[in-house]
Amino acid sequence: MLRVRYEAVRDLEPGQQVEIRETRATLNIRIRAGARPAEYLSPLNDAFAQLLKQCNWFQVWRGRIISADSPGSPLTVRFVQDWQVDLRTCVQIREHQGDVRVHVCPVVPAELLVRAMNPAVEEFLAGGQWFQLWRGEIVTMDAPQRGAA
Repeated sequence: MLRVRYEAVRDLEPGQQVEIRETRATLNIRIRAGARPAEYLSPLNDAFAQLLKQCNWFQVWRGRIISADSPGSPLTVRFVQDWQVDLRTCVQIREHQGDVRVHVCPVVPAELLVRAMNPAVEEFLAGGQWFQLWRGEIVTMDAPQRGAA
């Protein structure tokens, strides 16, 4: 099963706002606790761009497999400030043919962002349109965890 986990942390390197770690079936996104959108959105976008360049994550869109290398509609994940998203909701995930936009309330601190993102991205991935290529293995939402019976 694919998992994307967001957490607000205090142990990032000085000046670092975001860190993404990838393992089999999992992305761990760590954001500096106390950071505001003006501090973490650009680093999140940069980190996701670097991650997707590795071409380990894919989306199936209407029967077509989309990666970061797909001509015409490359796989992208972008976080954008959006005043239409209120603080109670914090985030809205929108997608179209490989283009994933995470609309973020412009005043949401990292701690609230991660609390909103974890259930939102879990629901998003539950749609079954995503998979990861991990060391030659295709990992989907239906794939058992390593070591599962």
